Amino acid sequence: MKWEIKKEYDGVLLRTYLEDVVNLSTRLIKRAKRGKILVNGSLKTVRYVLRQGDIIEIILPVEKSETMVANKIPLHILYEDDDIIVLCKEAGMPTIPSKIHPTNTLANGLLYYYKQQGIDATVHIVTRLDKDTSGLVLIAKHAFSHSQLAMLQRKNAISRTYVAVVSGKLKQVAGSIDAPIGRKETSIMERMVTENGQYAVTHYELMKQFDSYAFVKAQLETGRTHQIRVHFSHIGHPLLGDDLYGGNVDLIKRQALHCDEISFMHPTTKENMQFKVDFPKDIANLYEKSV
Repeated sequence: MKWEIKKEYDGVLLRTYLEDVVNLSTRLIKRAKRGKILVNGSLKTVRYVLRQGDIIEIILPVEKSETMVANKIPLHILYEDDDIIVLCKEAGMPTIPSKIHPTNTLANGLLYYYKQQGIDATVHIVTRLDKDTSGLVLIAKHAFSHSQLAMLQRKNAISRTYVAVVSGKLKQVAGSIDAPIGRKETSIMERMVTENGQYAVTHYELMKQFDSYAFVKAQLETGRTHQIRVHFSHIGHPLLGDDLYGGNVDLIKRQALHCDEISFMHPTTKENMQFKVDFPKDIANLYEKSV
C-alpha cells in the first residue's frame, strides 16, 4: 500500500492520516506496526509528522491459514486483480468451513488456488452466500482491501441483486418487506419473523409471473441470515425448493435463489465495479418450462 502526501496533509500525524484519510482500522494499524511502515524508504512510527510529497508505504505481515485445509475445487472466477476476486459460486457449496462442512467449501478452494498461484494470504470472503444459494461472491485478497470493503458493507455501499423464484401469484408488481428477523428458539439454523428480531428490509420487483410461481428481483437493505427466504415465506410466497421455510421441492431441489448482480467501489482504485451473471441451469429450467 502506497500513498503520496498532498499539501493539505502537511503537518498531520501519520496515525491520523491512516485513520481519517486512508480509513485504516485500529486493528489494521496494529498489524502494520508488526510489518513495515516506511516514509520515503525509511522505517517510521505512526507518530511521524507528515510533510508534503512524502511517500508512505505500508507492508503488512504475511497472513497464514494455519488450520484450514486446501482443497482442489474448480472456481468460476469472473474477475481478479491484486486486491479482489469476483467469482460465481455454484449451489451446494458452503462458503466457509463449519463443523458440519469442515472441507470442500469455497474458502478451501480459494486457499488451494492461492497456493497454486504463489499468493501468501488467508481467505477474506466479503459477501457470503448460503450453501444452496448460487451466484456472485466478492473476495478480498488481503487485509487492507478486506477492511475497505467491510467498511463499505457497513454503509450498505455494496449492492447485491438476487433472482428468487417464489411460489404463488404476487398481488403487487413491486414492494418492500419490512419485518424483523430472529433465530427460531427450537432450531440452531432456522430464522423467523419476530418482533424481538433484528431490523430487516427486503425490496422486490416482479420479473415474470407464471401460473404457480413468479420470478422476482430482490435487493437487501439489510443482510440478515436467510433474509430473502424468511421474508417471502412470511408473506405467503416461500421460495421454490426451500423446504426449511415451506417451499415446494417438486420442481427444484434447493432454494431457488441466485445472486446475479453486484456493484461496489474498488478498495484501492476507487473505480465503480459492476458484475452480472446469467441464471444457473436449474433456475433457467424453471423459466423455460413456463415460457
